[in-house]
Amino acid sequence: MYKFAVFGNPVQHSLSPTIHNLFARQCDLSVQYDAIECTLSAFAITVRDFFLCGGHGANVTLPFKEHAFALANTVSSAARLAGAANTLCRSDDRTLFAENTDGLGLIRDLTTTQGLNLTHCRILLLGAGGAARGVLGPLMQATTHPVTLVNRTLAKAKDVAAHFSRVGKVITRSYAELADDHYDVIINATSASLSSTLPALPDTLSCRNALVYDMMYSKKPTIFMQWAKNQGASVVCDGLGMLLEQAAESFYLWTQHRPEVLAVRRQLLHPSRPL
Repeated sequence: MYKFAVFGNPVQHSLSPTIHNLFARQCDLSVQYDAIECTLSAFAITVRDFFLCGGHGANVTLPFKEHAFALANTVSSAARLAGAANTLCRSDDRTLFAENTDGLGLIRDLTTTQGLNLTHCRILLLGAGGAARGVLGPLMQATTHPVTLVNRTLAKAKDVAAHFSRVGKVITRSYAELADDHYDVIINATSASLSSTLPALPDTLSCRNALVYDMMYSKKPTIFMQWAKNQGASVVCDGLGMLLEQAAESFYLWTQHRPEVLAVRRQLLHPSRPL
C-alpha cells in the first residue's frame, strides 16, 4: 500500500484525499491518503515523522510550501526556481526530494481546460508567497509580455521579481498602482479567499473580457470570483482544474501511474455518476 498525505494549515477542507483516492481507484492501486494539519513550528518534525513511519509521498499546501523546499535534500529545477515545493517524495536512499507541480498544473488548466492561448496575454498575478512563486516562472515562459506581480508588501514583490530575473522581466506594482490598468488574465494566488476577503484591489482595475482565476477552490464562487463577475470578466474560474492537474503530476511522480484527469473532474462535479 502507498502511504500519502497533504500537509497544511488549515487542511481539513482539502480535496486532495478524495482526488488521490479516485486516482488510485482508476489505476487499481492501494492508497492511504491523509490530511495532516500542524503548526509552522512543528512542520519539519511532523513531515520527517511521516516519512520515517513509511510515508511514500506528500503534498504541501499553505502556508508550508517554502518550508517544504528548505526541508528537502534534493530539489527539481522547477522547485529551485520557485524556491517553494508542493510535492515531497522519499528517494531510494530515504532522503527527501522536492518538486513543484503548481505551475504545470495551472498552465495545463488554462490552456487545455479553458482553451486559452497565453502567448500574447497580459497577466496580473496577485500575491508573492509560495503559491505565486510556484506558478510565476511557467507564466513568464508562456507569454511574450512581462508578468505583473502585485503584493500587499511591495518589497516582497520586488524580491520575488529579482529572483525570477533569470527567466525574464517581472513588473511589480502596489495594489493602488493598478488603478485603471487592464489585463487579459488575472490570477489570485493569495490566501484571501480562505477568509472570504478580497485583496485590496482598486475599484477602477478593469477585468472586462478577461479570464479571472482564483487558485483557491470552493463549492460556491469565492468572493474574488464574485468580484470578477461584477467587473465584467468573460471567464471566471476557481482552482479545481489546477488542483487536479498538479495532483496528477504528484501521483505520477510517486507511483509512475498517470491518471486521467478529466474523468476525475467529472466525478467531483457530478458525484452520482460512475468514474
